[in-house]
Amino acid sequence: MTKRDFDAVVVGSGPNGLAAAITLQEAGLSVLVVEGKSTIGGGLRTQELTLPGFKHDICSAIHPLAAGSPFFNTLPLEKFGLEYVYPEVAAAHPFDQGNPAVLYHSIEKTSETLAEDQERYATMARFLTKVWPKIAVDTLGPLGFPSHPFDFARFGLHALPPATWFSGLFKSQQGRGLLAGMAAHAIQPLSNWTTSAIGLVLLTAGHLRGWPVPKGGSASIAKALGAYFESIGGKIQTNFYVTSLKQLPSSHAVLFDITPKQLLKIAGHEFSSLYRNQLSRYRYGMGVFKVDWALDEPIPFKNAECRKAGTLHLGNTLEEITHTEKLSSEGKHPDNPFVLLAQQSQYDASRAPEGKHTAWGYCHVPHGSTLDRTAVIENQIERFAPGFKDRILARHTFNTAEMEAYNPNYIGGDINGGILDIGQLFTRPALRLSPYRTSRKGLYICSSSTPPGGGVHGMCGYHAAKRALADVFKIKENRKLVP
Repeated sequence: MTKRDFDAVVVGSGPNGLAAAITLQEAGLSVLVVEGKSTIGGGLRTQELTLPGFKHDICSAIHPLAAGSPFFNTLPLEKFGLEYVYPEVAAAHPFDQGNPAVLYHSIEKTSETLAEDQERYATMARFLTKVWPKIAVDTLGPLGFPSHPFDFARFGLHALPPATWFSGLFKSQQGRGLLAGMAAHAIQPLSNWTTSAIGLVLLTAGHLRGWPVPKGGSASIAKALGAYFESIGGKIQTNFYVTSLKQLPSSHAVLFDITPKQLLKIAGHEFSSLYRNQLSRYRYGMGVFKVDWALDEPIPFKNAECRKAGTLHLGNTLEEITHTEKLSSEGKHPDNPFVLLAQQSQYDASRAPEGKHTAWGYCHVPHGSTLDRTAVIENQIERFAPGFKDRILARHTFNTAEMEAYNPNYIGGDINGGILDIGQLFTRPALRLSPYRTSRKGLYICSSSTPPGGGVHGMCGYHAAKRALADVFKIKENRKLVP
């Protein structure tokens, strides 16, 4: 190969960009990561958004997929400052009437909260936790022939149906609600195919690894990844916002941790007309309206297990969640939206001054909505935790436009890098032999707009880097992934 400034350049330092950079650097290449902001991280950032001493996760907050990432688990991130704290209760789902559904590490203990669905849930969860270590790498990657086809197919039978159908197999309010709340992480109508997959993966992660909080904030994950990358010879340049290929130093490969919309602006002129058309038709999903709170006391949930939970799903019944998610997808704003809430300071005292607390939450809104949803989110929390509003010292909000301004990957407030429905699950961002290749030799996309999609797991970046290593550098990456 002719001499270049670097062997590879990675544009964007989110978890996927850093995963790609590490994979390339470990293969013996010289790699530069360029980041538009002053700090690395993408969706992994923590700042004092409300009051001094209150640390808030700007984007991602709770990290079951990071703790269970087959790629991250091959890295010595704990040596670079990453420490996970595991809440006693991974997630809780309260109802207007009756006891909440509660996700514990223990399958048996979780089952006991699900009324007449105890045995049905336990049977399902035992199956999932048994097969997941064998199929995790194949599930969290591009479509291909799985290494354990029978187990993969059995998982698919559970995962492919809509969450409304799968949850409907359960009889109790608790069982149906628990599955609906998990599936609502998909940020799309629960009647869509594959929404069950999102919920089942999160449940399985809870039983195998838990839903941890990174001590000090989500930025701790990015800092550990960045520090490890630099320790093996990688280079990072911040305050380098890329708008043109001409800005980049010379290299044999460029990997973009961005979505199709930005990729077209930067490199669209280099692509074939077919590929440009495919990217231009890429679909983005619902957005989020996010609120961070500084609190003078913990959130006063009526139920004790909810007070112990790291994560809360506030949406009441399967029917209510299904209805409100459908309304949001249709461009409407329900008065009782599903709210995903995290209370990290319950388990990480470094998040707030002594005796004080933080909370983090969002609801789904129509793509591009700028309507202020603070009141309805706080009403939904108050519904299950009377007195919550009296504990608020300060708040900070992000509508979809502000989310996108903060992180250009969040198009219209879509934090998943594009809707993860059946049409874009394995073929994102385009139907190609490899979803990570573009039509231009040496240019790759490694963001959550590629399989397996959104979440802090680094697998999109890892698979994209593997593709670049094989295509450009004729290097076979032989890492043994650890689910």
